[in-house]
Amino acid sequence: MTWLLWLMVVTGLATPASALELDAARLIDLTHAFDADTIYWPTAKPFLLEPVAHGVTPGGWWYAANNFCAAEHGGTHLDAPIHFAADRWTADQVPLERLVGPALVVDLSEKAARDADALLTRADLDGFEAERGVIPPGTIVLVRTGWDRWWDDRAHYLGTAVPGDTAHLHFPGVAGEAAAWLTTARRIRAVGIDTASIDRGASVDFRAHRAFANANTPIFENLTNLGALPAQGAVFIGLPMKIGGGSGGPLRAVALLP
Repeated sequence: MTWLLWLMVVTGLATPASALELDAARLIDLTHAFDADTIYWPTAKPFLLEPVAHGVTPGGWWYAANNFCAAEHGGTHLDAPIHFAADRWTADQVPLERLVGPALVVDLSEKAARDADALLTRADLDGFEAERGVIPPGTIVLVRTGWDRWWDDRAHYLGTAVPGDTAHLHFPGVAGEAAAWLTTARRIRAVGIDTASIDRGASVDFRAHRAFANANTPIFENLTNLGALPAQGAVFIGLPMKIGGGSGGPLRAVALLP
């Protein structure tokens, strides 16, 4: 069964029912909440929620509303290709079919536990394929490092908790040559990771970002709960805020499991 047919089945689109049926699927939330503790790049403005109203109105009913302010690149978010490549898709231009698809989870957690600067390499991908089979075109590759367990410890998660400090970042990522191979030899649909960047924290040339962006491959960063997904069989749905001309934006990411 193709992923599209499977998705149609679990959402009810393959049945005569008039309403979508999600009861047959398990939903896994892959998104960190946005609040005052949300992790952003050290040079970015933090998330701000400004209360406008919160209480009973003079008319006697409840009313709550807020304003929020957020950098594009922080928390669970999309990197649109324009972020690192000229004349590529902006956030609003990324086709919906590049945001939804069959997911494979490549587990880098043991390597990352030994080395905060660990990279997903071609050798790691070769090992994955030797065990699981060739990565099909159109796959969304999710890289699990286990780093989401440090979300409540900014210094560990980023390598530094000092605002503006980008010289001491340490967290795992994807090697540039692995990124280039995934976009050319395997023609993946999108890529995601449970760290603050698809490039490791110590990167100074951002080769993974550049390879994925040049190939118009959407990137999802700061995902969580990837350990709850199987290596194969999940469907990933990542719907970002549709910011006109944006280089990225806040993302609600979920996985559907059969």
